[in-house]
Amino acid sequence: MPPATPDATPTAHQVLDRTVTMPVHIRHATCFVAGFTADATAVSAAIARAGDGTTRLRPLQIRPGRTMCMLVFVDYIDGDLGPYNEFGVCLLVEDPADPPASRLAALRSLAKGDARALIHRLPVDGEFTMAAGRGIWGFPKILADFDVDHDSPTKHGRVSADGRLIVDLTVGKGLPVPDTSGETVLNAYSQLDGILRSTPWRMTATANTRTRIGGASLTLGDHEIAQELRGLKLSRRALMTSSVGHLEMTFGDAQNL
Repeated sequence: MPPATPDATPTAHQVLDRTVTMPVHIRHATCFVAGFTADATAVSAAIARAGDGTTRLRPLQIRPGRTMCMLVFVDYIDGDLGPYNEFGVCLLVEDPADPPASRLAALRSLAKGDARALIHRLPVDGEFTMAAGRGIWGFPKILADFDVDHDSPTKHGRVSADGRLIVDLTVGKGLPVPDTSGETVLNAYSQLDGILRSTPWRMTATANTRTRIGGASLTLGDHEIAQELRGLKLSRRALMTSSVGHLEMTFGDAQNL
């Protein structure tokens, strides 16, 4: 989706009692993520179930039979949707308009951090952001309870819903990565009510980023999201982990595919 021209009229959405004008700006967020390999066949089945039995999305296979599942905690501190916490189960997928990617291309996308991702599960702790996420972008947001430490060298996040644990994730301190100020576009997909959507996330600045091989400790609870994660046959150890102390980004309207 191309950026809006200067004289274009921004689109707006009514969410609860507020107006949300596109694009949405995130001026300060912090996050940490752990990437686990997962069984590609199980991931395909999970994607199909979320897509009401049909989908055009294929898992991005980094090696035969294995794809990537990214578990991410985000604290949106200053943004147009207000402050809130979020936990995402993100499944790396291929561009549905292209033929299947080669293993080399898949690994290159993973290394560059520009792989496409299906936002498969998305618990949050705010009523407004849940309504906006579901209504504007088709993100499968549900309400949940969070206990998260983004400030310590070792990051920790615990998320529960309906009194049941989803995940408890700890991410160790990685090696520093240079700050960035250029625009990086990440393509995010969503499936809600049988509609496949694509939303470009434009990351405009990152700071205080650290990354490493491995470095995660994961406990799955008894919530249905945790049970689904068990069914994806995640690797016992994370392939990689990363944390970002400061993140700025924008995202506009979703495009129905």
